[in-house]
Amino acid sequence: MRMRPLGRTGVQVSSLCLGTMMFGPVGNPDHDECARMIHRALDAGINMIDTADVYGFSETEEIVGKALKGRRDDVVLATKVNGRMGEGPNRSGNSRRWIIAEVEQSLRRLGTDYIDLYQVHHPDPETDIEEALSALTDLVRSGKVRSIGCSSLPASEIVEAHWVSERRGLERFRSEQPQYSILDRAVEREVLPVCRRYGMGVLAWSPLAGGLLTGRYRKGHTPDANSPRMHWVPKHMTDARKLDAVERLIPLAAAAGLPLAHLALAFTVTHPAVTSAIIGPRTMAQLDDLLAGADTVLGGDLLDRIDEIVPPGTEIAPMDVAYRPPALVRPELRRRAEDMAGTFKTAAAGSA
Repeated sequence: MRMRPLGRTGVQVSSLCLGTMMFGPVGNPDHDECARMIHRALDAGINMIDTADVYGFSETEEIVGKALKGRRDDVVLATKVNGRMGEGPNRSGNSRRWIIAEVEQSLRRLGTDYIDLYQVHHPDPETDIEEALSALTDLVRSGKVRSIGCSSLPASEIVEAHWVSERRGLERFRSEQPQYSILDRAVEREVLPVCRRYGMGVLAWSPLAGGLLTGRYRKGHTPDANSPRMHWVPKHMTDARKLDAVERLIPLAAAAGLPLAHLALAFTVTHPAVTSAIIGPRTMAQLDDLLAGADTVLGGDLLDRIDEIVPPGTEIAPMDVAYRPPALVRPELRRRAEDMAGTFKTAAAGSA
């Protein structure tokens, strides 16, 4: 397993990171099998594990914590905060109040005294970035957290965060966790170049595009409605443009003598800004298959052919669970109030 520096932290991590979202009630409910998968990954050379407080409704962190007993010091352990963890208005987000409270719960569930990389899971437009960075800085200085990172931040917000850190003397985000695969290359435009500029590590999530790049989901074959992937990302799994791209990638991989999944993983970790690709197996068989492709390297000709199928910087369509900025979600942020009122009046008059 190749090792790479996690940005400028001085920490070395494996080029594949074990993601644990599928461990627990939403994927594999067998705690013992999940623990065996974690041990299998560690034995194969993976030294980084990524989880989150919301995975499995907090159960996943407990699974990871139990599995790491006796092996904690050999693992770079990352978890995340932001998602809703219960009823009430203040049990989610990036506020100081929530970050300080929730880290204690993650430490308890993980059975550890410290977290190597504590990440804000999503942007929080309602919270000043200085508020979050100040709280995270206190956690680093207390020894409960070693480094801090972010996930799904637009390039402009990454830059803003670094400016705030420099001007206020706060800890800097040392890593970013973006969605990145052959089918979603949007981060190549700005996010990945910005991460390189600021010396940040990059942990790419969904390098297999939510399963589409395994080759098991083909055009003309309706996915099982009970599949976990159809529950989480139904539009993504049935998007005709993505399925068309998959149909072109399958023979390309075959001609290169590679399973499509190995081609996809190798593509992701080839980018010079990417530190590690997060794999999220649900079963031991899936894990073993992905580990078998850990050392795959793609030549320039093959990468050129991939570029022809999905050009650099292309986002075919956002995944259902991908972060969308408020400006794209809330109409009132894209339309002047007076124009909206005028349109309403005009429309009402025209219908009279």
